[in-house]
Amino acid sequence: MEIPDQPQAPLTIGISRCLLGREVRYDGTGARSSLPHDSLDGLFEFRDICPEVGIGMTVPREPIRLQDAGSGVRVVGVKDASVDVTEALYDFGQRHAARSADLAGFVFMHNSPSCGVHRVKVYPGHAAPAERKGRGMFAQAMTDALPVMPVEDAGRLFDDVLRENFVTRTFAYAHWQALLAEQPLTAGRLIEFHSRYKYLLMAHDVGAYKQCGQLLSNLKGNLEQTAAAYIAALMGGLTQAATRKGHANVLSHLQGYLKKHLDSDSRQELSSLIDAYRVGQQPLLAVIGLLKHHFRRHEDAYVEMQIYLHPHPEQAALRRSL
Repeated sequence: MEIPDQPQAPLTIGISRCLLGREVRYDGTGARSSLPHDSLDGLFEFRDICPEVGIGMTVPREPIRLQDAGSGVRVVGVKDASVDVTEALYDFGQRHAARSADLAGFVFMHNSPSCGVHRVKVYPGHAAPAERKGRGMFAQAMTDALPVMPVEDAGRLFDDVLRENFVTRTFAYAHWQALLAEQPLTAGRLIEFHSRYKYLLMAHDVGAYKQCGQLLSNLKGNLEQTAAAYIAALMGGLTQAATRKGHANVLSHLQGYLKKHLDSDSRQELSSLIDAYRVGQQPLLAVIGLLKHHFRRHEDAYVEMQIYLHPHPEQAALRRSL
């Protein structure tokens, strides 16, 4: 069953405009240094947006913040709480999401009351410390409208594991978009797509791996509903960063495809390398490199198609620190 090849870089993703250095922040500055541009070079083309500018706010402008209003969180002025842009930001986000269905992901400015995804400060209605429990209103609207699209805070992309995880998710999501765009979805094409992602998902979240298997065990019902539930489970599972234990589990499974081909010394060498990786004594690429070496000598069509072995362009070297 033919499905489209994994998409090639660069993918198109959305980004908060200030992260490109555009001087659109409340104080008239940009925030280019808040994103590890060099580490993402060549992977993405950016489609930028500033929601504050989008709703007509000026540059520079009075700062805004998330405020706990008792009945919900509002986006109000820091100096003048009567300035309330909650609905304006959310409605703009919903409209922008309708034009963003082709994006492979979105990088938001961290800590922003409009764009922050994780742990944005929410100020109480009384004299008490702010709590990091909020999400920017524009980001909230985007994630409500496009719940399976990969999103990330820019600041978290300086972390090697989180950066590799985000890039992995964007390439998986773009592959799914290509699957839906090329031909009508059939049960066979859905199963073929999952077959390629099984081991990648297993490395990230065994529970989601089992959930996807259960969803695809009976495709006699509404295929569109099943597909929607499947991609939600797949992308939700991939959101969990893979651990050494998860990787080692998958590496051991892949080793099983070589058991009839390797001699005792080669099997022991590979097992020892996987164990050394598991406890942090070897990098992931050392094990994957040896596996690929053996599979070049002993080809296996099922293993060759596994996205786990090449989830994103190798030249980006995103796995060298894992």
